[in-house]
Amino acid sequence: MNVSSSRLDQKEVPRDLYLLLIISGLYCIATALSNTFVNIFLWKRTNSFIDIGLYNLMIVIFQPITFIFAGMWAKRVDRVIVLRAGVVVLSLFFISVLVLGSDSRQFFYLFGALIGMGYGFYWCAFNVLIFEITEPETRVFFNGIQGVLTSLGGMIGPILAGWIISSMKNYNGYRVIFGISLGLFALAVVVSWFLQRRPAEGKLTFRRILRERSNNENWRDILNAHFFQGAREGTFLFIIFLWVYLSTDNELAIGKFGLVESGVMFIGYYVVSRLIKPSFKKTSILIGGIITYGTVYILLFNVNYTMLIVYAVLVAIAYPLLFVPYASLTFDVIGHGWKAADMRIEYIVVKEIFYNAGRIVSVLLFLATVWYFRDDQQGIRYLMMVIGAGHLAIYFCIRRIPIPLERARAVKEGESGSTV
Repeated sequence: MNVSSSRLDQKEVPRDLYLLLIISGLYCIATALSNTFVNIFLWKRTNSFIDIGLYNLMIVIFQPITFIFAGMWAKRVDRVIVLRAGVVVLSLFFISVLVLGSDSRQFFYLFGALIGMGYGFYWCAFNVLIFEITEPETRVFFNGIQGVLTSLGGMIGPILAGWIISSMKNYNGYRVIFGISLGLFALAVVVSWFLQRRPAEGKLTFRRILRERSNNENWRDILNAHFFQGAREGTFLFIIFLWVYLSTDNELAIGKFGLVESGVMFIGYYVVSRLIKPSFKKTSILIGGIITYGTVYILLFNVNYTMLIVYAVLVAIAYPLLFVPYASLTFDVIGHGWKAADMRIEYIVVKEIFYNAGRIVSVLLFLATVWYFRDDQQGIRYLMMVIGAGHLAIYFCIRRIPIPLERARAVKEGESGSTV
């Protein structure tokens, strides 16, 4: 019998945990509906890889900057206010797109800055609130429900949005899904008023955690891994969906692509989270990295919808193999870091800085490539051969992190009587 489960049965789950899950669910649905299609909406206005790259560059620049300010507010003011600020800024983004849609090319910097700021505020506060609202007995429950919400949003959102857009003329479908997302974010703001206020005191000292790399090689290796993760994802997160649209000229095809990818990934995360053992974690990361890099060569010479679907299936298999053990290892390193309990916000902020530094480098390389090759997609494919190795590089960064860290945590949990 698992004692953590019995503790959850005996202990009342706090109301704030359910409220945070509701906010998370609204966020997941809103972003799943619209995020995939913002780049397509802007592409149809401009037909320029440069403009799409500049929009995404603004996101990856403003997100880490905002993350730092959000961390300061989270330590000095109130985590709930920071969360609410993120949802409000994301709402402003959709308001701007709806109001300025016909002149969108003139406001790429504004759009990218707003959504980057919204992400920075939201995710900083959300990560901190998870630590504060959940406990060891309720964290598994929370993460499980959170995973289900994310996966369901990823499956339902794109296909629903694609159907709405493709069934309406001109840009009316885009206005509908952006309007729905705006309404969901507004509802999330309302729900946030019922969260218990969480005032805080202190000063963000992330520079000290940044310097901790010289004292803790495990922390240095994890940060390097996050940089390479960002180097791959900075460009891949938007170019793949754009290629799906260019191959089909149909938004519904994008929805089907997202449905296939998220559906396979949902099953993969369920299986991997239950089968991966500590001794196999590094091997799993290596296998996941090899598969994700191998998928690049599927798209190297011939990008069509069939090949993109094959790509989606393989990536959906690889991601759980890579990210389930990788995420666990990341938090394990943080948990064993210097003053981890007091400095958890600082650790999260520094991790985010390195991840987004990789994304910035990735998008800058994308912009340089499309400028040099004059928007020729073949040049983008060559670039993907380079940055596509980012997930594979994760393994070579973390391979020296000792597995005893995992064993130490397991022993500690065993001593506390987590299982019998």
